[in-house]
Amino acid sequence: MQITTIGLDIAKNVFQVHGIDAAEKVVVRKQLRRGQVTKFFAALPPCLVGMEACATAHYWARELRKLGHQVRLMPAKDVKAYVKRSKNDAADAEAICEAVRRPTMRFVEVKSAAQQGRLMQHRTRDLLLRQRTQVINALRAHMAELGVVAAQGREGLKSLLTIIADEKDERLPVDARASLIVLAAQLQALQTMIGSIEKRIIVQHRASEESKRVATVPGIGTLGASAITATVTDASAFRSGRDFAAWIGLVPRQDSTGGKPKLGPISKQGDRYLRRILVVGAHSVLRRAKQNPEKHPWLMQLLARRPFKVVAIALANKMARVAWALLARGGIYQVPRLAAA
Repeated sequence: MQITTIGLDIAKNVFQVHGIDAAEKVVVRKQLRRGQVTKFFAALPPCLVGMEACATAHYWARELRKLGHQVRLMPAKDVKAYVKRSKNDAADAEAICEAVRRPTMRFVEVKSAAQQGRLMQHRTRDLLLRQRTQVINALRAHMAELGVVAAQGREGLKSLLTIIADEKDERLPVDARASLIVLAAQLQALQTMIGSIEKRIIVQHRASEESKRVATVPGIGTLGASAITATVTDASAFRSGRDFAAWIGLVPRQDSTGGKPKLGPISKQGDRYLRRILVVGAHSVLRRAKQNPEKHPWLMQLLARRPFKVVAIALANKMARVAWALLARGGIYQVPRLAAA
């Protein structure tokens, strides 16, 4: 009988298929090796294919769409509710097949290869920044063991690198200097790679009208705008800016029942990279607001009632909602009339 819906549980090498027909009768339940997936779906008539939005899911979604299938990606945590008893590949594929047909299920937009490439620029830069921090911490710690300590910040680091390069400085033993030279060279290489990636991100930002419009929001900037536009495939997939802020994880976690609302800290669900960029940008805006309080009355009123970090989260939430509005409706950021006055 003709297959109408397939739940595909993807992995590195072994894929599990669970297919049903129009009468919801199980037609196929089998394992496929990675090299057999394309041949299997090429032999099938067009049908609905559901997958979890995990590693390599966007690639397989694009490949199956080329074969004429309708592909839908779903958050893994939403599919988990349909797993029966013990977890295994067959149960996961059956749960995916069940979940993809639910009318209330939330789906993830499939990213293009170009969009994934832009996101890789941000992911790679973030990895290199962490590695740079590790190298700096190691360099400072090793020199502190020998009694060589410098102030925090770039100037302090520059003074330590000067000591390492000065072979006449007797505070560093020969073996220690040889090791520290390696760390200094690695630090320089990381700086060069980070700079090259940031240049590519700036070029991508200037070539994107959406990214330039989002960058007009105070606190978002070039990196934030580029990351948001590369991550969000279609802003209309969110019903409102509140949904977009909740997807990033900038709303309170709820534990309400019986009509009694109970709100906790922010949920921290969604994209951690976007959330960090927005929160850091909100801190920058708040510091500027303290210097010019007459231009930011709303923030000044919040700071009078709430702690600094709580206000920063509220501002990051607002920045996310404004960014969604610019992506979904067009236009650029306009300074509020009250603040301008």
